[in-house]
Amino acid sequence: MFRLAHISDIHLGPLPKVSLSELASKRITGYVNWHRNRGKHLFGTTLDTVTDSIEALGVDHVAITGDIVNLATRTEIDTARTWLETEFEPARTTLVPGNHDAYVPNALERVVRSWRPWMLSGAQHTGGDGASSPFPTMARRGPVALIGISTANATMPFMASGDLSRKQIRAAGGLLDEAGREGLFRVVLIHHPPIRGAAAWHKRLKGIGRFADMISEHGAELVLHGHTHLDTLYELEGRDGMVPVVGIASASQGLGGHKPPAGFNLFEIAGERGAWQLGHKRFHLGDDGQTMVENPLAVIGGPLSGKLEG
Repeated sequence: MFRLAHISDIHLGPLPKVSLSELASKRITGYVNWHRNRGKHLFGTTLDTVTDSIEALGVDHVAITGDIVNLATRTEIDTARTWLETEFEPARTTLVPGNHDAYVPNALERVVRSWRPWMLSGAQHTGGDGASSPFPTMARRGPVALIGISTANATMPFMASGDLSRKQIRAAGGLLDEAGREGLFRVVLIHHPPIRGAAAWHKRLKGIGRFADMISEHGAELVLHGHTHLDTLYELEGRDGMVPVVGIASASQGLGGHKPPAGFNLFEIAGERGAWQLGHKRFHLGDDGQTMVENPLAVIGGPLSGKLEG
């Protein structure tokens, strides 16, 4: 059995000191939003509680679906690198970036240089240009192939949309086919939810139709995303059946906010091609704010039903 944990939307805090030159950009809107909203709930020891719980479970691999930082300043990117080095082994972690990791022009290139070991997870990049983006990526771990797709790009103020190019879709489709021929359980990692209506217009993914066509043509067994800070469960039609599309709350969300408290997904994968068994549990921050509470959604041998959770 292969055990995969999934976290997203870390939004490492507290926000470091930001220079006036750094604020002379879209960052000013994010800076204000942090102090008015995010900073009230995405702070404290919540993230440590999440990572400690994952470590205690002894999972085989961790998937991180973006938004590690807030404004993508140099200090934040360096701090995130230290956090990754402290908490996660690159060979047991696969990371894709989110829109906050590409908050302003040129930020994503710095992020790729700094976090590259966790993005590649020991894999050779395929389909990307290497320097600015290695995506899509594929890492093989036991019976599982983790295929990372980047939707991160700098946007205008008050926008948080993602972009998925035809070039990346073609390359990712090739990786899905390759992993399928090898009989691997294919997990696609993406930040923005590839589901129509799952995010507000200004936070949507451009290329949702292309992603759906890719899954329909090439197939996959599981899609993981972040971005909405919600616990969601959808389905997309795949080549060999319906494919679960699973989101998760922010890994730093404390109690008392309007979004669900911090959590992570745990997947247990067993079986073989044509007879996969997938178990899914969610762990959420308990009412004491110091422990994670298990909320089982399925058992090994039971399918994931496609629905939006409340």
